[in-house]
Amino acid sequence: MNAQKIFNLIFTGFIVLSFTLVCRANEKSYSSLEQSNLKKAIYCMEILESRNDLKPSQRINILRNECYSDNFVEHSPHISGGREGLFNLFLSRYKEYPKLSMSIKRSASEGELVWLHLHAKRTPDSLGAALIHIFRMKDGMIVEHWGAGQPVPETSKNNNTMF
Repeated sequence: MNAQKIFNLIFTGFIVLSFTLVCRANEKSYSSLEQSNLKKAIYCMEILESRNDLKPSQRINILRNECYSDNFVEHSPHISGGREGLFNLFLSRYKEYPKLSMSIKRSASEGELVWLHLHAKRTPDSLGAALIHIFRMKDGMIVEHWGAGQPVPETSKNNNTMF
């Protein structure tokens, strides 16, 4: 092999290796705690908002025993009474909206925090709302919640979707 071919092989190898390292550096790798927190928050949101196959009392029992800490802190100004206030709100929603559902569009986890971007719908034919939930997790339980949301409009001033 001549020197030019050897140089081209080495240079090509260097470019491929550099590209591979750059791509891997941009990948998000979650710690086992972050993976566990993310999985648990998604599970809890599915029970809270989408498991219409379960009786409301079953859902609340799962949420009480597996998801929300006794010392849960809710930051929404519309919900009083910590986790019991949240459960009471959803018990009334389950009665009023028996087909309540949500789909998670994006999720992320960092340390003890989990973010979920979701589309919640009270009825199958409603436009629903775009919601962002931030949970602080501790020992596999939700201990704190912040949220923001807005209704999905019929028309938009741009061609982007909310999801």
